Amino acid sequence: MALTEKAAQLGSVNADKLLDGDGNLDENAVEEHLSDGIGHLTRIGGEGSLPPTEAARVTNELQTYLREETRLGIPAIPHEECLSGYMGPEGTTFPQSIGLASTWDPSLVEEITGTIRTQLEAIGTAHALSPVLDVARDLRWGRVEETFGEDPYLVASMACGYVDGLQGDGDGISATLKHFAGHSVGEGGKNRSSVNLGRRELRETHLFPFEAAVRTSDAESVMNAYHDIDGIPCASDEWLLTDVLRGEWGFDGTVVSDYYSVEFLRSEHGVAADEEEAGAMALEAGIDVELPYTDCYGDSLVKGVESGHLSEETVDHAVRRVLRAKVRKGLFDDPTVDPDAASEPFGTDAADELTTRAARESMTLLKNEGDLLPLAGSETDSVAVIGPKADDGQELMGDYAYAAHYPEEEVELDATTPLDAIRSRGDEFGFEVSHEQGCTMTGPGTGGFDAAASAAAEADVAVAFVGARSAVDLSDMDKEQENRSTVPTSGEGCDVVDLDLPGVQQELVERVDQTGTPLVVVVVSGKPHSIEAISEAVPAVVQAWLPGERGGEGIAATLFGEHNPGGHLPVSIPRTVGQIPVHYSRKPNSANEDHVYVDSDPLYPFGHGLSYTDFEYGDLALSDDEIPPAGTITAAVTVENAGERAGHDVVQLYVRAENPSQARPVQELVGFERVSLDAGDARRVSFEIDASQLAYHDRNFDLTVEEGPYQLRVGHSASDIVTTASFEVTGTKRVPSTGRTYFTKTRITDAE
Repeated sequence: MALTEKAAQLGSVNADKLLDGDGNLDENAVEEHLSDGIGHLTRIGGEGSLPPTEAARVTNELQTYLREETRLGIPAIPHEECLSGYMGPEGTTFPQSIGLASTWDPSLVEEITGTIRTQLEAIGTAHALSPVLDVARDLRWGRVEETFGEDPYLVASMACGYVDGLQGDGDGISATLKHFAGHSVGEGGKNRSSVNLGRRELRETHLFPFEAAVRTSDAESVMNAYHDIDGIPCASDEWLLTDVLRGEWGFDGTVVSDYYSVEFLRSEHGVAADEEEAGAMALEAGIDVELPYTDCYGDSLVKGVESGHLSEETVDHAVRRVLRAKVRKGLFDDPTVDPDAASEPFGTDAADELTTRAARESMTLLKNEGDLLPLAGSETDSVAVIGPKADDGQELMGDYAYAAHYPEEEVELDATTPLDAIRSRGDEFGFEVSHEQGCTMTGPGTGGFDAAASAAAEADVAVAFVGARSAVDLSDMDKEQENRSTVPTSGEGCDVVDLDLPGVQQELVERVDQTGTPLVVVVVSGKPHSIEAISEAVPAVVQAWLPGERGGEGIAATLFGEHNPGGHLPVSIPRTVGQIPVHYSRKPNSANEDHVYVDSDPLYPFGHGLSYTDFEYGDLALSDDEIPPAGTITAAVTVENAGERAGHDVVQLYVRAENPSQARPVQELVGFERVSLDAGDARRVSFEIDASQLAYHDRNFDLTVEEGPYQLRVGHSASDIVTTASFEVTGTKRVPSTGRTYFTKTRITDAE
């Protein structure tokens, strides 16, 4: 390979540079960008806004050009975004990640990404830029919705389910773990801002999910994060991208850059003087492919080698990894697909059923005073549907859904809104449904309050749908924003300084509540909101997150008791933004110290979720009262459905080091199991924990299991511990790289 051809394999080109205004290939642009070959094709279907048949056709044409018109005939790796489904026309939109995390069901996530895989494969895609493994600790951050929550064990579990479904047995779509690493804890809760973490917190909290996904699910790609950690940008951090990722964990896939992050070494971080220096820094650190297009690689890498500032051997190492990925994906055999069959996996009954089921399972009942829920449709005469989240399909979508990612474009939506779903039940049961928006998502207008209050006063029950709009918004701040009606305050680039409901939505809820009509508040949002006043006033609160294109159906099924909610919070919901950090696994001095007017407890704790039935636990039993430092212990508990209807429960297992040599979290999640039980039934849930799961980094920074007493705890949430049992680790031992266990083995059997 010539040096220019090698450099081309490390670059990319996006749809906007290759397509004309009609969605066809620009032959001159193709020749300009692809004549030496290319590493990745960026979002041909999604960015090109091409329906599946056209996306497959155009991708085929590009692959054919590369195979037949370039000297080496090397195909490209086409990639797409798919955080909540393929982010392109006709892609099925599933609940956003934070909602899926509320299911505590990795197998459901695996099933979802298996469906996403079939849609991506049909249009010729080989690589996907998901999932997000960031651990959400600063809830001001706009991208909380993209995460699987605040706990590294839960994040790792759900992410591995995502990877397993997308990659299959290695013959599927390459999953990309992002954002490596610590992207969720930038200063001020701001996207891309500097991160300052102690080494233990970086390792034990923020690197753990990545390590688990690399070592247990064989994730095939990793994406660097934008920020710097203690002054070193992740895009130029050889320790992070090479020493840890490849050296310690044995990762042998490709590292791709987050969009524009290589160029940001120059323009944002200021550590590179020009594109040539930025490209060399990123490549030497371990980034194999620059995305979304070739800016600092390509000719800049060639110049770096020719000037003696970059070793060609460094280029060769990255090229080998890119070519190996292309071989693994079968692209050298035949990179084309059948355009006539490309639309077959889209819009299927099976995909529709799955996204509806996922929406239902993500519903989390936070409060249900007086058993207001479920509503009895046959006994209800009228329902007032209130709020700006009630009747807009886009408001059900996360920031990386196609409709929300391009909010300024007209996108045809096939979505069931909450109002649609409630009206269908009104038609079925014969009750009247009135609807008043009341106010806009943001902005100060209260002109609709009177109509909303009147509708509520005349109804048997009112349901208020409130929350935040989600989108990707990287524009500059506008002083007039606070007066606009639809400003996104959740999603990438939408970082906030408070967690209140935006605009005048809280005032709307208060006005409706004053009517005396029983009121249910449904929060449809990608982030937790500090709704303490609402929670104290209204009898029922449901957290619906961003439930996807059939989210309205999932919400209504829960409200009317067709589905018994089984969701549990993957993040703690604070009373006020000033409590942050409020995650359950703080160290004792952080967890126990109060502010002057507010205590340290969240409004709703991690793991919290109510049901329309009651679950009771027996005593926790251990297989032994002591284990060696390389041994295992089994903890078992009986869970019984003591209510009158079937339901799902999430049995949560936490561990606490009783007398550690370091300040450690008050408790840490070490296992969980989602259990389905009919009324009156009981099951025995067993957890097998390996001693290495108790390990943390000692004073010499070795991962070590420490002798001493430990307590295992089972609860309905991190704050509602029901039963505990203690055991002893009999010795101290360093955990070898080949001897670490990441996940607890669980087993469900009949209760004795």
